[in-house]
Amino acid sequence: MEPEKSKEAASQPMEADAGGTVDPRELVSSDDEIDYSVEPEFYDPDLDDVDERWVSKQRKGRTSDAVLSCPACFTTLCLDCQRHETYVNQYRAMFVRNCKVKTDQILREGKGKRKNRKGKAADSSTTSEGEKKGAVYHPVCCEVCSTEVGVFDEDEVYHFFNVIPSNS
Repeated sequence: MEPEKSKEAASQPMEADAGGTVDPRELVSSDDEIDYSVEPEFYDPDLDDVDERWVSKQRKGRTSDAVLSCPACFTTLCLDCQRHETYVNQYRAMFVRNCKVKTDQILREGKGKRKNRKGKAADSSTTSEGEKKGAVYHPVCCEVCSTEVGVFDEDEVYHFFNVIPSNS
């Protein structure tokens, strides 16, 4: 903790870095130094309208349930998607951006290994042919940061489950 300064010490001039003294009453805040009569270069009042027209052009008139972003780096992954009817945190889409499908990896939908009554894994010869096949998926990752955000199925549909949705 810093020791409290007396009123007399607060009104005394402070030592400047260059060796001179500066009266704290003469210091100017940064707000006083900003010239508000000149519009900043980084502000564009029409930019929102331009962005909205670009998104509309990308969607080609279709509506979307959400705009999906990567949860790690917030990169836009999808502008046109449908929300899952049952699982509200899942979305499906056909047209994506900034996504990379890992075709070298295969994920299968299935029940996993069945266990018999004694708790041992069942022999693969006893499992039915339908359980062996199952739906085939490939992991989908963000192209920017490689975070896994969903899967890509045999029908060329993306299924997103690890994304941040926002209003479209």
